[in-house]
Amino acid sequence: MQTKQTIAVIGATGKIGSAIAKSLSVGNYRLLLYAREFITCKQLASEILAIHHLADAEAMDCSINASWEADMIMIAVPYSEYKEISERIREVATQKIVISIVNPIYETEERILPAPENSEAEDLQQLLPHSKVVKAVIESKRAGVVIAGNEQDAVDLVSELMSAAGYHPIYAENLFIQL
Repeated sequence: MQTKQTIAVIGATGKIGSAIAKSLSVGNYRLLLYAREFITCKQLASEILAIHHLADAEAMDCSINASWEADMIMIAVPYSEYKEISERIREVATQKIVISIVNPIYETEERILPAPENSEAEDLQQLLPHSKVVKAVIESKRAGVVIAGNEQDAVDLVSELMSAAGYHPIYAENLFIQL
């Protein structure tokens, strides 16, 4: 039997975070769910357990504790929050795979702006220099996920994870491209 991987889903109650958490709950994964609203996160964990009685999903009230216990960390937060999250988890993300599912479009109070020149994944790799950052962009219309990273072993593991979640992996050349 394969060892159960522990995955922290930071931003678990968002649209993408909750969809991936629900999809992964049927696999051999321990899910540590974190969101700013702990009550909503507990509701998501309860919903997952009600649907999949054998699932291993737990709501966490601290992103640092969730990340510390995890083998992989999935960041599925709005663009405006990824830097704050990465600074919070930096100490506990060392030597771990960090999967960025941050939307490359960000909002201001007035309007939606196009993505910045550099990928947030490139920024994440600089903010988390001792982690293996992999970018995953979900194409909802085709159930595909574009995956990019600079370390092939990490890309392969994220590809397996996304396949288990029901997505079709599409590989990009490297992390430092704008997906």
